[in-house]
Amino acid sequence: MKKIFSRRSFLANTTTTAAGVALLSSLPKSGLAVFRPEPRIRFSVININHSHIYGMINAITRGGGELVSVYAKEPDLLAGFTRQFPKAKVAQSENEILEDPSIQLIMSSGIPDERAPLGIKVMKHGKDYLVDKPGIITLEQLAEVRKVQKDTKRIYSIMYSERFENKATVKAGELVKSGAIGTVIQTAILAPHRMSPKTRPDWFFDKKRFGGIICDIGSHQFDQFLYFTGSTQAEVIASQVGNLHNQQYPKFEDFGDVMLRGNNGSGYIRVDWFTPDGLNTWGDGRLTILGTDGFIEVRKNTDIASDHKGGNHLYIVDQKGTRYIDCNQEPLPFGAALVDDILNRTETAMTQDHCFLATELALKAQKNAQWIKNIPKPA
Repeated sequence: MKKIFSRRSFLANTTTTAAGVALLSSLPKSGLAVFRPEPRIRFSVININHSHIYGMINAITRGGGELVSVYAKEPDLLAGFTRQFPKAKVAQSENEILEDPSIQLIMSSGIPDERAPLGIKVMKHGKDYLVDKPGIITLEQLAEVRKVQKDTKRIYSIMYSERFENKATVKAGELVKSGAIGTVIQTAILAPHRMSPKTRPDWFFDKKRFGGIICDIGSHQFDQFLYFTGSTQAEVIASQVGNLHNQQYPKFEDFGDVMLRGNNGSGYIRVDWFTPDGLNTWGDGRLTILGTDGFIEVRKNTDIASDHKGGNHLYIVDQKGTRYIDCNQEPLPFGAALVDDILNRTETAMTQDHCFLATELALKAQKNAQWIKNIPKPA
C-alpha cells in the first residue's frame, strides 16, 4: 500500500534536522503562515550590552529554540529587549537562569571582558554557551575556558556572524567545498566598521574592556581564514595596530592588520573604524578567496560598484568565465546546526577546536601587534 504523507507531518518531521530547518527557510512564507514547529531546546540570555544579541536570538529561534528568560543589569537595555521579546521572563539574577534545569543554552552579548567568566559559570552549571564575539579577550581567559570546556564537555560557541549570518559567505563556503575554484591558496578580508561615537558606551573606547581592534572585529576574520583554507594549524606572521585619527580616545584602536600562514593556505586581514557616513551601511565588508582554478569575491553588506541593492553579493571567476550570484535567498544553517549539536552532542555547526583556534590567533595577533609609530602609543 502506498503511504500518504500530509504536508503537516512532512513539515513536522523535517524540522528535526538542521537540513530540514534550512529547507523550511527557503519555502514560500505563505505556505508556512500557520505552521509553528514545537521548540527543540529552551534557551535564556544573560547580559545584553551589544545589539548583536538580537541576531543571535533570531538564529537559534530559526533553528528550533525557545527564548525563556533574560537577565540584564541595565534597566534601559532591558526595556528595549523586552519590547522586542515580550514573552521572555525577566529574571532577578544570573543564578535564577543558571540554576534553571530546563534551560539547555545560555547566550550573552555582555561587555567583552565579562563574557568568558560568564561562559565558565555556564559550563560549570551543565549548560551550553553561545557568546557574541569577541568571546574571549585574553590568552589567560582562553586557557581557563579551554580547561573548563574539556572538563565539562559543554559547548562554548562564539557567534562569528560575518560567516554564520551572511548569506553570501555561506554560499561561498558551499562553492569552495564543491571545488568550484580548485584548492584555496589565500583569503584576503577587509572589515571596515562605522564608529558612531555618540551611540557607543564608555567601555567601547577602553581596550581593557573590548580587547583591542584585532581581538574584537578581527575574530570574525580569523574564523573565515581557517574555514575557507581548511587550516587546522596557523601562525601569525605579522600584525600591527594604531589609533590613527581618534586621539580623543587614548585607550582606543581604530586600525589593524594581520598576515597569517596556515597549514593549508595564507591570509591577510584588515580591520578599521573608518566607514564614512556617506556609505549606506555600517561597513563595506569584503572577502576574497583565491583558488588554484579561480577566485570568489563576497561583498557582504553593499556593492558600491553596481546597482545591486543591499548585501549578500557574490562574484565567482573560474576557467569558464565570470558569474554574479545574488545570495539573498540562501538559507542560514548555523542556528539549526547548533541546536542539533546541543541535542546530539555533535560538532556540526563548528568544532570546538576551530572555535578556540580562531580566538587564539586573534589574541596572539593582538598581543604581539606592533604599534604604528607615526602616532604616540598610549601609556
